[in-house]
Amino acid sequence: MKPKQIFISILAVLFVFPLMGTFAQQAPNSVSIRVITTFDYPGTGNLTEPSKINDGGDIVGTYLDSSLVSRGFVRFNNGNFSAPIVEPNDTGNLTQGRGINNSRTVCGDYIGSDSFDHGFFLSGGTFTEYNIPGAIATVVLGINNVADFVGGFSYGSGIFQAFVSLGGTIAPFSVPGASSTFADQLNRSNQVVGYYTDSSGIPHGYFRDTNGALHFPIDPSGSTGTILFGLNDSNWVVGRYADSSGVTHGLFFIPPNKFFTFDYPGSTFTSLNGINAQGFICGRYRDSSGIEHGILARVTGVRPAN
Repeated sequence: MKPKQIFISILAVLFVFPLMGTFAQQAPNSVSIRVITTFDYPGTGNLTEPSKINDGGDIVGTYLDSSLVSRGFVRFNNGNFSAPIVEPNDTGNLTQGRGINNSRTVCGDYIGSDSFDHGFFLSGGTFTEYNIPGAIATVVLGINNVADFVGGFSYGSGIFQAFVSLGGTIAPFSVPGASSTFADQLNRSNQVVGYYTDSSGIPHGYFRDTNGALHFPIDPSGSTGTILFGLNDSNWVVGRYADSSGVTHGLFFIPPNKFFTFDYPGSTFTSLNGINAQGFICGRYRDSSGIEHGILARVTGVRPAN
């Protein structure tokens, strides 16, 4: 599918209700999200799943081919695509691009010969594997511009803890009462967003302050499951949530309690996955044939932090 230049402005639906904890308040004006273009990784039948976007407009993500083999990719800010990203130790036909910073360092994960997830970094064409010491599984989900990073790890039994690595020091954490916790992105202030699953397996979003304080659960009204993926330096957050009718909506969130819903026209599945300093958003939607397509959009009507 050739990238399609479209301009769709949707006035987001607003939900407001109190949350646990305290955030720095920002007052939105009339928030809208405008789709700039849609795109697909080249190849017939590919499913395109963007993950994060850096301040230069480069997007990292994963595509699945017609055999459901997963490969990472970068869509550069000029619209061109990288060659498929395949971690050299990938023996499970699964390499995923998860995060990208302004230096174009990519982070992600792959399946190794032990059938477990392992993290990696890709910089200047060189792969570096990353695993939490003692863990059997590690995923690296986000990286900021000073190369601090976040993700999740497991010692076994399928239970994951989140972690943040700051200056090489690893700090594991979990939301109290959660069965698993994942950290998806951190900003320059080392604030983190992600999601956790409760005892019933339902996902909920959370926000972690610089001092480590956790704010949870973060769920818009009517949600039956919320996942937060992206965060920028102004504490603008993106993700998705499902409702009781089975529709999945894109989510734009301004702490402490402003939720905005975005749906790609005609789709019952929209996910907003990454947001940069200028408010450009990457995400995806699913069409009626079950094919997922990338989205590049921009949010307007909210003031960035100084």
